Amino acid sequence: MKQEQSQGLSYYRLSLLSFLKESHPELLSDIDFISARSDSAAEAYSQAIKSGLDHIYAEETANHILYEGLHFSLLDTLITILWNEFSVEIPEGEARDFALLLLPRCSDLQEKYALPDDFLNSPDFDLLYTELTGFISLYIEENGLQ
Repeated sequence: MKQEQSQGLSYYRLSLLSFLKESHPELLSDIDFISARSDSAAEAYSQAIKSGLDHIYAEETANHILYEGLHFSLLDTLITILWNEFSVEIPEGEARDFALLLLPRCSDLQEKYALPDDFLNSPDFDLLYTELTGFISLYIEENGLQ
């Protein structure tokens, strides 16, 4: 039981949970993913230290494993679009809640694109940004928020 509690409260698990809550809330219920990822990060850190590497390198190695594939966030993109394009309709303080409302409704758009860590720098990002902007505009119009 004590080992189970320590795994539940490990540094990497808590760090990942905090990150997911902020940028990928749709993954918060995926306990297997969270466990596997945080356990792999902790193991990578431990192995790096055991092999004589310094704390900074070990931490970088663990963080690479912990956050791999999570650097691009559709939620963060929605919030940015709301701030940039819809600040009159949706006040900045309400953008996150509104983006959370929109997030599950954007799954069709999300599935059209591969969203690797460097997606923000890809040509497809502009296309997704444009499509999301149009989607938000229609949503606001159809739901009487204008």
